[in-house]
Amino acid sequence: MDSKLESLATALEQRFAAKQEIFRDQLTLFLTPDRIIEAARALRDEFGFTFLSDESAVDYFPQELPRFHVVYQLRTMQAPYLLLTLRVPIEGGEPHMPTLEKVFPNANWFERELWDMFGIRFDDHSDLRRILMPFDWEGHPLRKDYPLGYEEVEFSFNFNEVEARKPHPKD
Repeated sequence: MDSKLESLATALEQRFAAKQEIFRDQLTLFLTPDRIIEAARALRDEFGFTFLSDESAVDYFPQELPRFHVVYQLRTMQAPYLLLTLRVPIEGGEPHMPTLEKVFPNANWFERELWDMFGIRFDDHSDLRRILMPFDWEGHPLRKDYPLGYEEVEFSFNFNEVEARKPHPKD
């Protein structure tokens, strides 16, 4: 792993009570929701991570504490080009956390997508509304407890079972 990332990880561990994990030379820092804004601001202003390249989430259902992880990918735009992953575990009941919109304005669209797909609410977000699903859609499709509602694919080995469950018009 890059020596600059190692010193960065040590500084963030001490300053923000972050826990680090290194996997295949990729540094991931785990932060609490109340520390994410100040950590992101410090990474942007002091350490040169000026680009939020991605923000996503993971659902660990049926686990509830934490049920979700919000995952941020930050990059430096000047050599040496570094990538840093931040993960924020949050509860599953009514998941919410602060918005990063004031630190990284492009978080607006990422957070709208996470609200739409996972139902994670971002406090103080300027425009938290659906972005991918229709406005009258109920639920959040990327949650693992969301009903699938699909039709089973027919193959030669299950043809009779699938055919028996299919609705057919009455003659």
